[in-house]
Amino acid sequence: MVPPAGPTPANPQLIQQFLSSVLSQRGPSSLPYSEDTKWHIRNHLVSLTTAYPSLDPKTATFTHNDGRSVNLLQAEGTVPMLFHGVTYNIPVIIWLMESYPRQPPVVYVNPTRDMIIKRPHEHVNPSGLVSIPYLHNWVYPSSNLVELAKNLSAVFGQDPPLFSQRRPNPNPNPNPNPNLGHSSSAISNSGYSSYSGYSGSSGSVTPARPAIPPRAYPPSPYGSSGSFSRVQTEDPNEVFKRNAISKLVEIVHGDVAGLRKTREAEMEGLFNAQAELRRRSEHLNKGLKEMGDEKEGLEQQLQMVLMNSEVLEGWLRENEGKARGRLNGVDVDDAFECVDVLSKQMLDCTASDLAIEDVVYSLDKALQDGAVPIDEYLKNVRSLSRKQFYDRATAAKVRATQMQSHVANRAVGMQSHVANKDVEMQSQVANMASRLSHYVSS
Repeated sequence: MVPPAGPTPANPQLIQQFLSSVLSQRGPSSLPYSEDTKWHIRNHLVSLTTAYPSLDPKTATFTHNDGRSVNLLQAEGTVPMLFHGVTYNIPVIIWLMESYPRQPPVVYVNPTRDMIIKRPHEHVNPSGLVSIPYLHNWVYPSSNLVELAKNLSAVFGQDPPLFSQRRPNPNPNPNPNPNLGHSSSAISNSGYSSYSGYSGSSGSVTPARPAIPPRAYPPSPYGSSGSFSRVQTEDPNEVFKRNAISKLVEIVHGDVAGLRKTREAEMEGLFNAQAELRRRSEHLNKGLKEMGDEKEGLEQQLQMVLMNSEVLEGWLRENEGKARGRLNGVDVDDAFECVDVLSKQMLDCTASDLAIEDVVYSLDKALQDGAVPIDEYLKNVRSLSRKQFYDRATAAKVRATQMQSHVANRAVGMQSHVANKDVEMQSQVANMASRLSHYVSS
């Protein structure tokens, strides 16, 4: 890890400005966090620095196990730990990975030059990687960095991950207070000292050791150039396990995304089918309503037809006997009476023409059946055709005569109408003249 080149923000306002600046960058130098989570990341870091001023946010280069390097946010500093009634400060680095806050951050303890990591430790491996239940049970968006720091303090207070190396003191300073010496020796016998460079809350646990500024951490003993490398120090089994889990998570995520797209397409098809079915249902309901209205109309018409049928049947029952009595002894030819001679002549010619047509048709059928010889057939057809010709010619002449008579009648009617109008006009003029003369004389 490479520390940032720029100055570290010193107060909450500068911290907020620093976070807003680095999270709003665009282009190749932008941090690899998704846009919808940058505001959560800023709030988490601001809350962390407010609750733990000893942790400073900054940017640094993180090297993955596969050799990739990426610029990420980190919170570097100390987390307080209460051990045997004395508060100690544990140096840690909290890395916010690319998937944060949906995935938990990566936490390392960062021992100083005179500190070493306890081996074995339940929650810290030899490379300094921290693994506590809160990280394993990380839930987005309820989990945050402040609760993580509180859990680190609680876990480290139960089992401190660091202790100081035993070094000879060239200028021993005897402790005049036997009680204080007894307390210090008790802590040393348990394997944990006051962590030189990180003073306890009492401030007098190790008065003989020189004070070291709390922010100036010497390079870690892990790594060749003062910075620790995860590839060289992590357990290969843990690395393989983590990579396998990450690969499985990626595969599951891809399968879930594909399944989601498929289900979304199916849901869209179902929605379209539902809309089509709803449209057809409305169409069917409309058709049923129209058919019901038509049925009612037909039933009304049927009632009217039945009523008219009853009336007609009653009339027929009443007049059937009268009609039979009247038709007995009546000649069919006398059933119709023409208005004039031309009409009677026209009726006779038309009846003769139609009768000849029927006779010729009957002769054709008889000839086909062989009932009439050919010479007899030709003779009768010739005679009938001649008579039919005369009847049709006579009917045409009668029709023309009737037309002329009709036109003449219309003309006479028009003349009489005009004459009547003239008479009326003359009478109106005479009346007006008499009125005018009467008016002038008066």
